[in-house]
Amino acid sequence: MKHVIFGESHGNAIGVVIENPVPGIELDWEFINSEMARRAPGRSSLSTSRKESDNVEILSGVYEGKTTGTPLCAVIRNENTRSEDYSKLMNTPRPSHGDFSGSIKYAGNQDPRGGGHFSGRLTAPLVFAGALAKLILKQRKINISASISKVGGIADPSEKDIENVITEARVNNDSVGGAVRCSITGMPAGLGSPDFGRNIEGIISQYMFAVPAVKAISFGAGFGFADMHGSEANDPFIIRDGKIVTETNHSGGINGGITNGMPVEFEVAFRPTPSIGKAQKTVDISEMKETEIEIVGRHDPCIVPRAVVVVEASAALAACEILGV
Repeated sequence: MKHVIFGESHGNAIGVVIENPVPGIELDWEFINSEMARRAPGRSSLSTSRKESDNVEILSGVYEGKTTGTPLCAVIRNENTRSEDYSKLMNTPRPSHGDFSGSIKYAGNQDPRGGGHFSGRLTAPLVFAGALAKLILKQRKINISASISKVGGIADPSEKDIENVITEARVNNDSVGGAVRCSITGMPAGLGSPDFGRNIEGIISQYMFAVPAVKAISFGAGFGFADMHGSEANDPFIIRDGKIVTETNHSGGINGGITNGMPVEFEVAFRPTPSIGKAQKTVDISEMKETEIEIVGRHDPCIVPRAVVVVEASAALAACEILGV
């Protein structure tokens, strides 16, 4: 299910074109809208105050409520922009943001308002595409779920932990990172390949690294393997209910780049939001001199709570590619 995301944070709209959707999928708008609401900004004191309705408008590819199989184009109008907050960013790039690299890539022609095409705002159409992918996977009894596994250095945080850490960062004009753990259940064994381009870990990783701020991914026990013996790390085979399964799932449902029938499990790490109110060193590109920047505007002190559904969406799209749908 190839897709292309388009638009800028403060442009007229953002959206996605799904090139080859499975025909005949009924758009369950109650489900789709609930998915969009999970990511939408301005609905929590822990997120940016920018409030957007994130209503999805279908321009093509749907007839009588079902996908036609021809390119599906969906747009989401931008309604609550404050572009003046970003007037300085064309010449003074934010440290660790896409401002500088994007300026080089596009020869200074990029849209700097709200981060332009590099903004986390572009994950809204990604969530829509992922919702459609979930509807396709549901027909195949494949389920995807994710949750926060770490925030601000706290593993398996409670809601109170999450609130306290993010609130503290906001008060201090700072931001915090975190991690999201995701599981794909119902994937049959034998999918994928050890080869480059068809390896299951590689396909999923490519989709995850297309999500803004994702900087690391691990499967199963992940970096924990570095501290284990083989006797601890191996997943013994057993027979349960007439099926061959593994007693543990340290490998995250993948062996040799191929699914083994167990849940595909992985964890992604999100860097802290680069847009913070503290003074930071940067350069003035127009004058080629060092300077400082204090970023204003509306930004998430931690994107992890809103990123859970984005990880699920990307995982759903990856699963569709793996399945060839």
